[in-house]
Amino acid sequence: MSVQTSSAKLVFDCQHFINGRYFSSEDGRTFDNINPATREVIGKVSEGGKKEIDLAVAAARRALNGRWKNVAADERIQIIRKVGDLILERKDELARLETFDTGKPLSLSSTLDIPRSAFNFHFFADFLRGVGTEAYQTDDTAINYAIRRPVGVVGLINPWNLPLLLLTWKLAPCLAAGNTAVIKPAELTPMTATLLGEICQDAGVPDGVVNIVHGFGPDSAGAALSEHPDVDAISFTGETTTGKIIMEAASKTLKKLSFELGGKNPNIIFADADMDETVSTTLKSSFINQGEVCMCGSRIYVEREAYDEFLDKFIEKTKGLKVGDPFDPNTNIGAMISAEHTERVMDYIALAKKEGGDILTGGKRPEGRESGCYLEPTIITGLSRHSRVVREEIFGPVVTVIPFDEEEEVIAQANDTHYGLSATVWTNDLRRAHRVAGQIESGMVWVNAWFLRDLRTPFGGMKQSGLGREGGIHSFEFFSELSNICIKL
Repeated sequence: MSVQTSSAKLVFDCQHFINGRYFSSEDGRTFDNINPATREVIGKVSEGGKKEIDLAVAAARRALNGRWKNVAADERIQIIRKVGDLILERKDELARLETFDTGKPLSLSSTLDIPRSAFNFHFFADFLRGVGTEAYQTDDTAINYAIRRPVGVVGLINPWNLPLLLLTWKLAPCLAAGNTAVIKPAELTPMTATLLGEICQDAGVPDGVVNIVHGFGPDSAGAALSEHPDVDAISFTGETTTGKIIMEAASKTLKKLSFELGGKNPNIIFADADMDETVSTTLKSSFINQGEVCMCGSRIYVEREAYDEFLDKFIEKTKGLKVGDPFDPNTNIGAMISAEHTERVMDYIALAKKEGGDILTGGKRPEGRESGCYLEPTIITGLSRHSRVVREEIFGPVVTVIPFDEEEEVIAQANDTHYGLSATVWTNDLRRAHRVAGQIESGMVWVNAWFLRDLRTPFGGMKQSGLGREGGIHSFEFFSELSNICIKL
């Protein structure tokens, strides 16, 4: 499935990938794939439902109990590493597809999304060699030891903001642990997932181990996968409301669940922070990928002493960002994912004005880009902690900036949310850094950094930002089951 693309035109039809081959839905249903930068149709996507999910799950079950079950760890490691190698070999092709699908700058797809997707496979291939289990001796009475086995057929439901990166973040440990997978990509970004089927096949993944079904969520492929009685686990990244729907559907068969959900993340800036570094990184944590990243620090709290200095520098840097053609190497902010989502974000900006907020920069579509799903990066001040714009996840290039006076005050405001995914703290006071970070109710806290990742560490949220953790051994704990064996001496 080699794809010819240019910066101007693309035609790429996405079919299901089941049991090692591509095919269309039996009833012939399709839906349009839209390039958000131009709002042009760039291909047709086969629309799957219960029938296609049944076929994919049956193929995954056969593969689980077939050759894949007997593949030795060394061979599995080689296959998984080869997938990463092939992703890098096809990096340019995949990056262009990702940019056509998402509207993000090609520079971001090329330097982050695709290389990190390959590294996910390389990392978990290497990590597999060191995965161990427990053993305990009970005096002279018994020895207990644990063995690890695959959890089974796993449904992987993936978001549209980092399509290949977050898919491979799940698929790599899923395969490393010996499972088989049925993937339901986001309907808005089907292309790189489709191509991943071919890449897995070329790397030596046996037929049926990786299956891909395109379609929608409620009452369609997503629902059929979530409630399927022969699916043993679901790993989902996406919006919190969708996570609740999946949990309800999966509860009928008590599936194992791993959720990485929404966030409304605080970015706390103390006056003693290195302001230039803080502003530079905050620019990224606010607006990278058009703000469509669940870990973006969209609630910015600045100690009053440094509030004016921060705002002046932050506004200046934000105004220097270029919004435009994702294929232009000078573009910093591309198109948002869809017209519908763009309107949703615009509604929040209108709400901010009603709630008494001041739009310091942005807040509108850039001139000359009305045909695409573009929005200027937006900074809002003057809102109270109780504002909906401050409390609800917007998932776009929109941030609020609020001053604070006391450490206890900002900790209380940071924790005043039903989300708890990530947080950032900026300070050069070592004791304060440890003290504040330890009190933030969040699955991940960065100090004087943002999105600085070690893939061995636990990744995930608390409260309504998720269930469980991913990364390193935490991924293996989800994608495997432990059996304790007790030997009486």
